[in-house]
Amino acid sequence: MSNGEVYTWTFNIGHWTLDIRPDTRPLAGRTVVITRPQADAERLAERLRGLGATPVVAPAIEIEFTDPPELDAALASIREYHWIVFTSRHGVEAVFRRTAKIAGPKVAAIGPATAHALRKRGVEPDLVPAQYIAEAVLAALGDVRGLKILLPRADIARQALPNGLSARGAIVHEMAAYRTRATEPATASIDRADAVTFTSSSTVRGFLENGPVPEGAKVICIGPITAQTAREYGLEVAAVADEYTEDGLIAALLKALSAT
Repeated sequence: MSNGEVYTWTFNIGHWTLDIRPDTRPLAGRTVVITRPQADAERLAERLRGLGATPVVAPAIEIEFTDPPELDAALASIREYHWIVFTSRHGVEAVFRRTAKIAGPKVAAIGPATAHALRKRGVEPDLVPAQYIAEAVLAALGDVRGLKILLPRADIARQALPNGLSARGAIVHEMAAYRTRATEPATASIDRADAVTFTSSSTVRGFLENGPVPEGAKVICIGPITAQTAREYGLEVAAVADEYTEDGLIAALLKALSAT
């Protein structure tokens, strides 16, 4: 392809004529590494294939549900809470491993993926902030003085949300409903990757435990918190999604790779 033109090569083979056109999809010929957990990676991989890319699923972390007894105790007295705040779809799954329904408190969800996980289980979130970060949930909840809030999430989650809620007078019951841990090094070769995508700070840390980002590969992050972690580890971030979702990540990837 040159100056927007598409060239066609025609081959005559016996009685057959084959027209071979170059792949004009936006990510044709590009190799993109996906570092999110295996269960979350397949949908993104399929979408990237549709754009012409060769995705390499190289999970940097895996999710392990802890099923803490304090979560069971909280769910048994769920009507005592004013809010339950979910900061990821894994938090949703952790809770619904232990109960069939949530009745009583209002429900907040960070981001559309978390909200979708709730709706699949028959729960319509009362609050989904415009920005998909903890600080936005804190701002959207408003006056929480004296309110009892359940916060099931990852063991290494940032403390901005529980600390902010407590500072505003809320009674916060935070518990590690699941943990993330680095996986073994990926078997697939990523040496020639054009980009490496990171969807959380834990994927950054887990990936770098197993080795460096391939030379020349662009680092694409799903949001500012992930990008901040990447920079703290010395990575040069090529693009950060404007919307902190899978759609936003793909848009950032397309923009970054179209410039090369």
